[in-house]
Amino acid sequence: MNWFSTRSRAHPGRSIWLGAVASLLATAIPCVVPAQTPADTVDQIPAARSMTLADALAYARAHHPRMQANEARLAQARAEAWIPRSQWLPSVGATAQVFGATSNNSTTNYIGNAYVDLPRIGATRVTRDASTANWAPAVSTLAALGANQEVFDFGRIAAQSAAADAAIDVERHRGDSAWLSIEVGVRESYYAVLAARAVVQAAEDAYRRSTAHRDMARAWVDQGMRSRIELERAEADLARFDVGRIRSRGGLITARAVLAGAVGLTDAQLDAVGDISNIAPLPSLADAIRQAGSRDPFVLEMLSRLTAQQARTRAIAAEALPDVSLTAALSGRAGGATPSSGDQATLNGFAPVIPNWDVGLIFSWSIFDATVWARRTASQRAEDALHADVNVVRQAQVAAIQQAWDTVLVAQQTLPALERSVTAAQANYAQADARFRAGLGTSVELADAEALRTDAEIQLALGRFEVARARAQFGRVIAEGQ
Repeated sequence: MNWFSTRSRAHPGRSIWLGAVASLLATAIPCVVPAQTPADTVDQIPAARSMTLADALAYARAHHPRMQANEARLAQARAEAWIPRSQWLPSVGATAQVFGATSNNSTTNYIGNAYVDLPRIGATRVTRDASTANWAPAVSTLAALGANQEVFDFGRIAAQSAAADAAIDVERHRGDSAWLSIEVGVRESYYAVLAARAVVQAAEDAYRRSTAHRDMARAWVDQGMRSRIELERAEADLARFDVGRIRSRGGLITARAVLAGAVGLTDAQLDAVGDISNIAPLPSLADAIRQAGSRDPFVLEMLSRLTAQQARTRAIAAEALPDVSLTAALSGRAGGATPSSGDQATLNGFAPVIPNWDVGLIFSWSIFDATVWARRTASQRAEDALHADVNVVRQAQVAAIQQAWDTVLVAQQTLPALERSVTAAQANYAQADARFRAGLGTSVELADAEALRTDAEIQLALGRFEVARARAQFGRVIAEGQ
């Protein structure tokens, strides 16, 4: 089993946030290329149902299709665990048979039945010479009701039940692992919506400021105080920020649609309510590794698979143990052949009216069955393979925790620089705006300051998203939600 491929398959949230980030990054660099989507389709962001992170997680746990599928598999495993235990219950069956056949040394012919144990009763003349044997067919009928009850199995049923119970643990840990993947997907999508909203706010602010500058440039040009090139540059900047504004709205719509899918909603979109800066503190690396070793459902699932395989090995070996069972039957029979003594059967054997009953204790033992021992050996080899897989998983777990921990640290360490960048860009913009209003600066200088400020604000929003996303991934690898 490949740890990394399994982990990647178990993280649908990874593709979710990649799509959301791609939409956000499209707004990070203003561009003069016209938007491909008509403005009237994204100009107004549609209203959508909103949830807090806690509500979104609760809804996903209760309604996500993967969680419902996990519950169904767990219910299946619990039902299958009753199969070996049902061997302790009595079995009751009936049979009715009619034959036309020769009956040398038997007044009643019958076929063995899986639910009714019938002892054979012979009452016809023994014929050793084929030349004197009676080859004429005779009618034979039988009707019987029987029951069987397990008495002592020498531990066979207990071994089979333990193997079935271990399968329940496998499904339970599998469901927990699936939930952690769903949880990280919800968290990443939720944080992506908050980041997208911050990007929209930065783009809207930039557009509003650019509109004011365009209006100011137009007034100055109309009054002959500035050359027309100032107005043309202001119009170009306004169009550029309008494109960024439209695309940022589209990015928010996309992020909300992704969040709706992550929680299992049928709604087209789901909005997020909360603060992206509300992130849990980062534990020490040693504590994270110690906690993950005891509660990561993926590791626990691997260990439970090993335990289940060991239980299957014991159950296979138990098939070679002896068995003691109780049998009882009530039957009516009749054979049309001439008996060696006594009266002829009524209606020549067509009516099974001769009563019989029996009660017996049966001991059976398959002393040697090469197939059982071969299956046990194969199961033991499967145990060895799972032992090796567990070691691989534990080693990969430590490496994944170290990588996730470092990623969170790097993301957190970039935030102060991003915040300083925003502060400096805003101060630079204030200076450029003041110079422009005083007639000392140009529209080029102001546009550069505006682009620098907008880009810094967007990068800060993406930086905060990266911290939140990295923290969510770290929580997944240490099974923080368990």
